[in-house]
Amino acid sequence: MEQLKDLGLIYSHAADKFRQYDGKDFVLPSEFKEQVKEINNNVISYNKYSAVIITKGNLRGALNIYMPNQWFYIASYFTAYYKELIKYRNLALKVTSKERLKTLDNGTLTEQEEDKINSLELDEESRALLKRFISDYSWWHGAKTIDRADFYVSPILTCAGLVNASQSFVAELCAFLADKNELTNAVIKGAETEHIMDSIFNAPKELWNLPLQQIYYGAPGTGKSYEIKKVTKMYSVIRTTFHPDSDYSTFVGAYKPVMSQVDLRDVSGHVVIEDGKRLKEERITYKYVKQAFLKAYLGAWQKYVEDGKWNVQFLIIEEINRGNCAQIFGDLFQLLDRNDYGFSTYPIEADTDLHTEIKKAFGKGGEYELKCKKAENGKEFIFVGLTEDIKEGRILCLPPNLYIWATMNTSDQSLFPIDSAFKRRWNWRYVKIKDAGKGWKIIFGNEYCDWWTFIEEINKKIAKETSSDDKKLGYFFCKAKDGVITADKFVSKVLFYLWNDVFKDGDIALFKVSDEPEAEICYDAFYGSDNKVNIEAIRAFLVGVVGEENIKTNDDAPIAVDVGDNGNSIDYTKYSFDGKSRLSKKDLGYNIVMKYINEHSDKTFAELQSDLAFDDTVDNKYRYKGVLARTEEITGSYTPCFGAEQISSDGVKYKVLTWWNKYNIDFIIKFAKAQGWTVNTVTE
Repeated sequence: MEQLKDLGLIYSHAADKFRQYDGKDFVLPSEFKEQVKEINNNVISYNKYSAVIITKGNLRGALNIYMPNQWFYIASYFTAYYKELIKYRNLALKVTSKERLKTLDNGTLTEQEEDKINSLELDEESRALLKRFISDYSWWHGAKTIDRADFYVSPILTCAGLVNASQSFVAELCAFLADKNELTNAVIKGAETEHIMDSIFNAPKELWNLPLQQIYYGAPGTGKSYEIKKVTKMYSVIRTTFHPDSDYSTFVGAYKPVMSQVDLRDVSGHVVIEDGKRLKEERITYKYVKQAFLKAYLGAWQKYVEDGKWNVQFLIIEEINRGNCAQIFGDLFQLLDRNDYGFSTYPIEADTDLHTEIKKAFGKGGEYELKCKKAENGKEFIFVGLTEDIKEGRILCLPPNLYIWATMNTSDQSLFPIDSAFKRRWNWRYVKIKDAGKGWKIIFGNEYCDWWTFIEEINKKIAKETSSDDKKLGYFFCKAKDGVITADKFVSKVLFYLWNDVFKDGDIALFKVSDEPEAEICYDAFYGSDNKVNIEAIRAFLVGVVGEENIKTNDDAPIAVDVGDNGNSIDYTKYSFDGKSRLSKKDLGYNIVMKYINEHSDKTFAELQSDLAFDDTVDNKYRYKGVLARTEEITGSYTPCFGAEQISSDGVKYKVLTWWNKYNIDFIIKFAKAQGWTVNTVTE
């Protein structure tokens, strides 16, 4: 169903903005000149600040039209008005004949004409607008009758405040450019016309294409609030957070009891005066307390009429789906429908309390007093959309400089479902999970795991478990301090979320941090008897997620033997081998084995396994025996203890042990020395 726009509103908006045009010279963008070589089959040539159209002329030869570049700009600005006028005219010709249209200004439509209008594929409001177009020329500032092909010239020139006799070609330029959006945009937004645009639109260019209502959504910790902050940091921002108890009064405002100093009165109600002074007392009174929406609404209208550049007001709603939006917004829901100019399509009546508060706030001396700027004639500018009803607070209507943005964690989607009618009034911007490049580390004991590596791997497991992106972790799910996520924070925030929200009702084998038969899979395993985090359990969990090869020794740890919290000795010794320095035990062991394999690439799997067989390679207490294992044989808790897959000369797929520690490292060092290789201990 086709809809018509209000010609009166379009005219008023265009005329108001055009009053601010400073008329300065500008240079047409080169892309415009390159594409426009003719206008209406007449050749055009360009000077720096003007153009010449060489018409085909008449009996006396060609006639030239000399035009300043400003005409192109003016025409570009009124193309929307022209296109809507043409749309109205085409519909009018479906209703009645050209001859009849000549006489219908201030006239009455016949019953048959009324029926034809009602039969058109238009909504009720558009039908009413079409009737007005046909019968009330004053509404759209028409002079020539609708039947004429040039009927649009007069209203366009009137809107622009131009003299018909000398500047009528502006209307023809408007018609020429009407279906050439790229060219009009080139004129309007060209770099060489920025000074003009600053005075016309007054809005920062970075806001031109931003949606007035937008919800940033994605997994927890993806940086949704951060993205909003980057855009809005230079503008006025009012921020609120929705929660299950949020309602209309906590979003808009309401009368609340407050302690105030008031006059002390006697039993008769007379003010008590002592030594010429009125005595005061503390008493509970009721005051209207403004909340986030009302503050943003009042602030936006105030900024809309302020002197200087276009001022923007942002209202940011964090966690919008954690509150019942239908309950919180109430009838404000209607205001979220915006027209092409950014105003609410369907204004609403304010209740008595709200009406009174807005009137007081906008009035003289009020907190948000509307101080309208003056035109050159000393009169106030006519601000489109700012009616007396809005000034007086009787009607609520969102202005075009009020941006309402929100965030939503998809993992909380089920808390308060958002209905489709509400959703369609917002633009939606997905914030994907990505590496923020901070280099954060999860530190546990003298080892660490790269935070982004963990996120990538755990999100694969979350996707497999939940078949959804909703529960995945974003980079900022857990905030590091000085680039470090401590073991305690990792357990209390990350592991608790994974245990309690993601894997609670699914496969929790990931949390098995002990191979002991009697060992129970439980969250409690990540804490010791002293209620301190269990470093060994954290390590086992991380190995299960990222693999042994992604557990690194902390380079900042001292090279020494120390005693841990549990009284067990912790060996921090580093090694150099094969041109590599400061190798941890697991890196040393893995490098020695891989060097031998690479130098004996012709050997079969059985031969390699025999050469690298150490009966006591790993104590049973530490789970693993054997250095090489066929890929298909590595299952369950053994999986994280082996590196990347290799292929032997006889085609066997296998993996190499990475679990080297202070209990087994001596065996592989002896093996290396037997090959004639040098292994040194690194000292500071």
